[in-house]
Parts: sequence; structure tokens; C-alpha cells
Amino acid sequence: MPRIPMIIACCLFFLPPGRAAAQSRREGDFFIGYSFENSNASVLNLNGSRPNWQGWEASLEGKLVASFGMVADFSSHYGSQTYTQTAPSPANVNVTGRETEILFGPRVSVPLGKVQIFGELEGGLGHVRTNTFGSDVSWATAVGGGIDLRLATLVAWRFQGDYVSTHVFHAPQDDVRLSTGIVLRF
Repeated sequence: MPRIPMIIACCLFFLPPGRAAAQSRREGDFFIGYSFENSNASVLNLNGSRPNWQGWEASLEGKLVASFGMVADFSSHYGSQTYTQTAPSPANVNVTGRETEILFGPRVSVPLGKVQIFGELEGGLGHVRTNTFGSDVSWATAVGGGIDLRLATLVAWRFQGDYVSTHVFHAPQDDVRLSTGIVLRF
């Protein structure tokens, strides 16, 4: 009798590693990459144009179930704009700024072969700092999605787009954020 449990235990222990790995599910991913943001930033929207910000985005997702996870998203964008001040005397003023968002929320993803599409809804904080007007913090939201193209078993390339909304310096700010970069799955 004691031999049968020992034989079963030995058989389970020596299962081929590939078969055991195929049954495990991914627990999440880490993304980091370049990010572009087109903004109607109230501080930098002084001449009616929408300034473009360059920066980075990083996110960490933990899967709760196969197609549903929670995301922590961090991004920072930098930009400048020159406008003409009319009073007290005409002069060109260069405003430089930095916008940072720290967002959290759910992500739903659907794998389709070598492609995985996802959608997300996030909330958190947005912070803007400028060389002229100081800084301000507000509640921030983002809604968007993207596509991950699998390059290798645990590596993918991401294309992502989000609509980001904040309310800094007592004015609404609506941005379009586009990001691309590497995804490491774990």
C-alpha cells in the first residue's frame, strides 16, 4: 500500500517541465516606453494651440483572472510653448512645464493569437509644474486601450492610446496620450 502513493508522487514530480509550464497562466506584465501627449493644458494653451509633450510611460499589471487585471500606471511628459504677452508691454514669454500622472484601475484583455487587445479605465492624481505659474495637483482620469504584439514567449511590443483628463489651475485639461514600448510578461 505505501508504494502506490510513493509511485504517484514520483510520477507527478517528474512531469515534463514544458507540460507543467503550459498549464500555468501569466500573472501580469510590466510595460515601459516612449509617450507622446497632445494637450490643451490650461497653462500652456495661451495662444489657442494644443502643445505637444514628450515623455515616458510605465505600468504594472497584476492579473486577477485570465482576462481581468488591475493596473498601476505612471507617466511624465515635458513641453514648452512661447506666447506673446501684451500687458504691461509686449514681450515673448517661454513657458516650460512637466505633467505627471499616477493612475490605478482595471484592465480587460483578450488574447487573439500573437495579438492581445485591452481596454482600461483608471483614476488617480495629475500634477503640473511650470517655470512661470508654479504647480498644481488634481484628480485625473484616463480611459483607453491598446494592442500588444507578441515578439517572444514573455516579450511583447505595445501600442496604446488614452484620453487623460485633469483639472489643474482651476481649468479642465483634456489630453490625448499615445505610448509605445516593450512589455515583459511574468
